[in-house]
Amino acid sequence: MPEFYHSVTLNEDKCVGCTNCVKRCPTEAIRIRNGKAFIARERCIDCGECIRICPHHAKRARFTHMEALEHFTYNIALPAPALYGQFNNLDDIDYVLTGLRHMGFDQVYEVARAAELVSEATRKLMYNPESGLPLPRPVISSACPAVVRLIRVRFPDLCEHVLPLKSPMETAAGMAKKEAAEKTGLPPEQIGCFFITPCPAKVTDIKMPLGMEKSQVDGAIAISEVFPQLSHKMDHLESVEPMANSGIIGVGWSTSGGESAALLNEKYLAADGIENVIRVLEEVEDERIGDLDFIELNACAGGCVGGVLCVENPYVAKARIQRLRKYLPVSQNHLAGGPIPQEMEWEGELEFSNVMTLSSDLKQAMQMMVDINNLEEELPGLDCGACGAPTCRAFAEDVVKGACKKTDCVFIYRKKMQKVAETLGELEGWAPASQDHEE
Repeated sequence: MPEFYHSVTLNEDKCVGCTNCVKRCPTEAIRIRNGKAFIARERCIDCGECIRICPHHAKRARFTHMEALEHFTYNIALPAPALYGQFNNLDDIDYVLTGLRHMGFDQVYEVARAAELVSEATRKLMYNPESGLPLPRPVISSACPAVVRLIRVRFPDLCEHVLPLKSPMETAAGMAKKEAAEKTGLPPEQIGCFFITPCPAKVTDIKMPLGMEKSQVDGAIAISEVFPQLSHKMDHLESVEPMANSGIIGVGWSTSGGESAALLNEKYLAADGIENVIRVLEEVEDERIGDLDFIELNACAGGCVGGVLCVENPYVAKARIQRLRKYLPVSQNHLAGGPIPQEMEWEGELEFSNVMTLSSDLKQAMQMMVDINNLEEELPGLDCGACGAPTCRAFAEDVVKGACKKTDCVFIYRKKMQKVAETLGELEGWAPASQDHEE
């Protein structure tokens, strides 16, 4: 079993064994066992949906804290454009960037700058025949790591459709480190890049990246951790440094549809929210969606502004981003002529991870499938979750795998108890003939 790092973790002391998270997990990674939630590490995609839905706050996300800056000589903040939507009446991005400098960062490099470059690279890759082999249509964005991991574990036929370009976060980190090394003369290992993240999926993407050997980002600090101190610094700024260098296209990546609109093509689809994302992927897999060039998918409602590590309502944040964009130019960052820079492309292909396979032995897997189908017919089909599994089908799979017992289903247990009661009732009405004893 390979090693897995996950940002999403469980606090068993707070878990009461309710089934809210079980029902909402997009990969059926959560079960209730012995009265507590259990997360299957090989299935979890760190989308954060369980964090969002848990009423007892038993799920939480691991992320980097500000103390990590002490480990590097020179520190760079990489603010996600979603950060700008957290502040009310913000009309100048420089207030946020200057505030980050005052928090202790030596340099601030906007991820929105890299987003504009990734948008241009996407246009080249999709519509320029000289850029390489044509991508299979529709091309699916690789910007949301939760979606990429979802495709990797649930939609094997769509792996080749995923855009083979690094995310704006990774592109920004590489460019920022190169710029800082030239400026300071420091070796790369003394330069720390910290992404200000709206979601736990980015934390996992740094620790266990897909499409590359090692991430250029050294840590991900939650927007919710940065926000109080950053707000205080912004309120007490005596002067604002002119650092912003991004436009409508880059900042627009923070909300659903922003990446698609940057392609300057009308044949696209944008969907957000993990349940909607799954529906779209199922339709693409079944070839029920046609005549599309590009599909943008965000696991969080509203896009990155809906991440569980944000502090503001995603719809309020989205409205603020729309107002902020009115003050910006279209784009301020462009690729040089020629091919797409190699450092922006994936280092390898996205490979399907068969974590949901029943068995590596085909004959055994086929028999298990038959057993699952037979058991499912015995179950009530209510998908109530009382057994600790999200659906009756998932419960049948767990039983066949040996993870639980058939009688963990309350309906099967009740039927069994009724039979026992009937048998006992019959026995009560029967008594053995008395025997005469000689005295």
